[in-house]
Amino acid sequence: MKNIKLPNFFFTVIAIILGAALYKQFDFENLKFEKPALAILYAIVLIFSIYGIVKNYKKPAEK
Repeated sequence: MKNIKLPNFFFTVIAIILGAALYKQFDFENLKFEKPALAILYAIVLIFSIYGIVKNYKKPAEK
């Protein structure tokens, strides 16, 4: 029987929340973020959470 790998729930929730927050903070008229320092922090954590999802997905399933 094969084990099915599912994405890590914790990192997925973080990525969705941070992606939505970055989208809401971006001002499309001026093409700038409302709070640039906070946007940089959100982007860094978003990148690490996506990295965690990809790393977990590429790891082979244990038998």
